[in-house]
Amino acid sequence: MDNLKTSFGKQKVKQNQKTKMVQNIFSEVSAKYDLMNDLMSFGTHRIWKKDLIGLMNIQKTDKIIDIGSGTGDLIKIIKKNNPDVSLVSTDLNFEMLKYGRDNLSNKIKKINWINCNAENLPFENDLFDKYIISFCLRNITLINKALTEAWRILKPGGSFYCLEFSTPQSSLINKMYELYKKNTIPLIGEKIANNKKAYKYLVESINQFPHQDILLNKLKKIGFINATYINLFNGIVCIHKATKI
Repeated sequence: MDNLKTSFGKQKVKQNQKTKMVQNIFSEVSAKYDLMNDLMSFGTHRIWKKDLIGLMNIQKTDKIIDIGSGTGDLIKIIKKNNPDVSLVSTDLNFEMLKYGRDNLSNKIKKINWINCNAENLPFENDLFDKYIISFCLRNITLINKALTEAWRILKPGGSFYCLEFSTPQSSLINKMYELYKKNTIPLIGEKIANNKKAYKYLVESINQFPHQDILLNKLKKIGFINATYINLFNGIVCIHKATKI
């Protein structure tokens, strides 16, 4: 297993190296992460996340897990309208998790902050009503393993939600988007976060991520039903949702 290769952007690296390499990048940019998201998406990432939460039909009694919480911006949106819902925030990157916890723990209650890997979650079977992963799945080394873990920890009838960069449907928009990713995002990373390398990896990770239909088939093969997706901004980002039987 240690000799198996996987993609780290355009590079091919050993599977047991990728996780550490990705975490090093996020540790380096944690302080500027929210600002960079606003600049790169012109603030629209906040709209995408609200669209995601709007699909979820959150109930007061739900147990929700947010995988790869980052700085906790998704949690803030959930808790604003659902203050009593039980929520677990996880991230493999301790710096990101600490940043979110330090900024939110005094303002928002009923959140458990857990440093763990999406490929091997420390939770019992059939525990959560809703599983959310937002702009994180493409950074996971073994995507199929993470999706299998999602299925395992969800209750029967529980729902899976993934918000992630994806593939534009229009060839014209795709060409414009490719130019933006190649030229603008690394430049913003260099000028604002002082880390061109990290945002060059971001672009490459987006390009390497499976097409909407490929991810849909992965969910179906694992055992999810009612699997579907919704394209936002012509597919620049996409919400996948599915149900555990």
